[in-house]
Amino acid sequence: MKLLEKYHWLPNNFLALPEENSNWEDSKVVILPLPYEQTTSYQGGTRMGPAAIIRASQNVELYDCEIQREPYHNIGIYTLPELIADYSSYENNLAQIQNVTVMLLESNKFPVALGGEHSISLGLVKAFAAKYPNLSVLQLDAHADLRESYQETPYNHACVMRQIIEHAPAVQVGIRNLSREEADFARVRELDIFYAHQIQHGYDWIEQAVERLDENVYLTIDLDVFDPSIMPAVGTPEPGGLTWYPVLELLRTVAEQRKIVGADVVELCPIPFHPAPDFLAAKLIYKLLGYVFP
Repeated sequence: MKLLEKYHWLPNNFLALPEENSNWEDSKVVILPLPYEQTTSYQGGTRMGPAAIIRASQNVELYDCEIQREPYHNIGIYTLPELIADYSSYENNLAQIQNVTVMLLESNKFPVALGGEHSISLGLVKAFAAKYPNLSVLQLDAHADLRESYQETPYNHACVMRQIIEHAPAVQVGIRNLSREEADFARVRELDIFYAHQIQHGYDWIEQAVERLDENVYLTIDLDVFDPSIMPAVGTPEPGGLTWYPVLELLRTVAEQRKIVGADVVELCPIPFHPAPDFLAAKLIYKLLGYVFP
């Protein structure tokens, strides 16, 4: 924990848990807020996402009626203050994220990062890939994020999966918008993509998606995977997205059949006086933890 003190932080607390359920020593889960925003290309505001999720989480009911227990009791959830982004260069910021994640993994914590824009996931995945050689990435997203470069940088949020697949194979779910360049790249590389229009009816696709994942799974959730009717607070709200229960069914199945080792939830752009999307993101994280830690 002392190694983390060299970075600059701002305070807060996920779920407003009491000290006995949210201290560093006893908690298995660590919330890592990363309010980084530098390459957003449509609507901005992702830098305010982590704080909005944490604020909304403090109103989430701690009892989960689906699994009929209070997950926080078994795991403990420690919340780090916001990590101040390093805007001196894309590489420096990703290195900072990677270094902090390595520290968390060395402390045997289960990190859940809160974005911020999707580009943060590269630093996280690099840390996980170094620890888990048989790692795969499950991406829930409206966009493929497979561009080689965008806005004159390969570290743009639109390029993050192009970078990530060089460190771990990926299964992409909910995709419904990509460029011709990305489509050609995905076809040549034979990437595992479950397009939104292919999975709108029934849950049969879930087993197929899980079968293509390795033993250890890192989960990256861009909130625009959800339909804008329930998640309008994203930078690029694409129509035709997934709804609440199919996403939960996927997460529950992955947790039952594979080992989820960490996660991030990114791209929330809070809408003033409209807390429902913030609450959805906070509850999604709590649901995921309930599945991961039975």
